[in-house]
Amino acid sequence: MSGPILNVVRVEAGLWMSWQQQAQRVHREAQVFYFAFKHPRVRWSAKIVAVCTAGYLFSPIQLIPSYIPVIGFLDDFLVLFLGAKLLRRIISPEILTECYELDKAAEMRRKDEIRSPAAVVAAIAIAAVWLLAAIAASRLIGYFAIE
Repeated sequence: MSGPILNVVRVEAGLWMSWQQQAQRVHREAQVFYFAFKHPRVRWSAKIVAVCTAGYLFSPIQLIPSYIPVIGFLDDFLVLFLGAKLLRRIISPEILTECYELDKAAEMRRKDEIRSPAAVVAAIAIAAVWLLAAIAASRLIGYFAIE
């Protein structure tokens, strides 16, 4: 590869890593707020804020529909951002610290479960069944299309 093309690839890889890291951070925050939602010392007002934020994001009825190219996702992002900021103010720092620790422990358990031999065998079995079903469906479609 020549120099300028290699630089463009590096910039795009750096940009992708930035987006990937941002997505992981949002996922981590969502897990922490989930643990905070289930925490017994969190006030009911914080739980209502969490439910309303998640409800708006998953609701089919929205102020600006999501199928509008840019603006449709901006209102979702704004609701998510404001809900997270409000939850950080309402929930005490001690509880948030506990929830971060719970999230780290859950992440370690997930990594251990993913690497287990049973998970690998299950993934291979699911892929094999899916492949066999796809082959059988294509043969059935071909059989009935001829007649």
